[in-house]
Amino acid sequence: MNAVSTEPDEGETGAGDSMDRRLWQLALPIMLANISVPLLGAVDTAVMGHLGAPYYIGAIAIGGMIFSVIFWGFGFLRMSTGGLTAQAFGRGDSAEVVASFKRAAALALLLALVVLLLQRPVAGLLLLVDASDAVVREAATYFYLRIWSAPATLLNFVITGWLLGLQRTRLTLLLTLFGNGLNVVLDLVLVVVFGMATAGVALATVVAEYCTLGLGLVCVLMEMKRFGGVGETGTLFAREAIRRLLGVNRDIFIRTFGLIGSFAYLTLLGARQGDLILAVNALLLNFSAFTAYGLDGLAHACESLTGRAIGAGNDAQLSRVVRATFRWSFLLALGVGGIYLLGGHLILGLLTDLPDVRAAARIYLPWAVISPLISVWCYVLDGIFIGATLAREMRNAMLVSVVLFGLIAEPFLGQWGNHGLWLAFMLFMAVRGLSLGLIYARVRPRLVVISSQPATDRP
Repeated sequence: MNAVSTEPDEGETGAGDSMDRRLWQLALPIMLANISVPLLGAVDTAVMGHLGAPYYIGAIAIGGMIFSVIFWGFGFLRMSTGGLTAQAFGRGDSAEVVASFKRAAALALLLALVVLLLQRPVAGLLLLVDASDAVVREAATYFYLRIWSAPATLLNFVITGWLLGLQRTRLTLLLTLFGNGLNVVLDLVLVVVFGMATAGVALATVVAEYCTLGLGLVCVLMEMKRFGGVGETGTLFAREAIRRLLGVNRDIFIRTFGLIGSFAYLTLLGARQGDLILAVNALLLNFSAFTAYGLDGLAHACESLTGRAIGAGNDAQLSRVVRATFRWSFLLALGVGGIYLLGGHLILGLLTDLPDVRAAARIYLPWAVISPLISVWCYVLDGIFIGATLAREMRNAMLVSVVLFGLIAEPFLGQWGNHGLWLAFMLFMAVRGLSLGLIYARVRPRLVVISSQPATDRP
């Protein structure tokens, strides 16, 4: 086992204030990177919105939705890679740090190949969309071009997770800003200058993803020099390590699709109430997304610090990480809720200029105000569980929450209308946090010990 050399500004954390500083040093770059994500979506919509026909906007919305489902579902590549790498980093096992990247990258390439081979059946989802022929046609153009970004997108997930596991959040910020910035420039050049319309937006994303991959691989190779270079392949195919990787990824995959399905079910039940309520719920979900972008920064930082503390067998440091993350996440959630309370009407005005939609959204705005304080706990605990690679426990907590939401959503909707639907969704988020909290309380006394064992050996 080779010892890992760690630079002072990226490594050691002390107690109290130093842990708070370290948490924010890691979280702030992630938050800044997250801000660029919705901005990119806004640019895509804006360039399409100036082409003179509404079906261009619809095509990007539908095509983007399909890829959100596909690629969000593969988000386990980032989460599992980050947790496993952080633990190897904490143990000082440089060979396993390098091997963690290689295994995850191989899995990402295999999954990308499957996506490319199945692109025609997946494109069949477009036929299920109740939209005009023009929208479906343009969405198909977008899909068949952007699908070729799959290898780069999935590998970029791995690179991001690996760098987060090594607490190199400034590099993840660099990669995100570079990729999204290049995407914006290419959008403008290909669509506005060359008039490529939908194809231009898709091609801009593909080129930006591969350019980001190139820069990301350069960052990875530079980081690997700290761990003795690219390393030997002796531990790469270790059966137990591969089994653990696949087990963690499987459970996070199930957990993620449970979350996706719950958001989709909320949207479906909103659509049953008519176009106005569908639009209102879409606006309120934007508030939830803004909250997630902020809290995810602290959660991702927590993943890295938790994994390293567990890998190092440092129980006291793990306690400091957890306390600091809970404290700052709660304060951030309180601040976000306050912003929504005082400025929610202004935010609605920025999101839509339709008077009837604004008026209806104001009725349900209190749900957006209380949402951060209810959802903050599951965000924080997700970060802890990912860092500890407690994927099976995350999966079980999600399944319990999904079943509850499925049982109560329609009855609550029938009883109290859209307020009932949002009450059911808030209970879903609350049960996610409560169930994870109960599991955490049970495993916490032996967390440092059990996390170093293969996932299948944990009680």
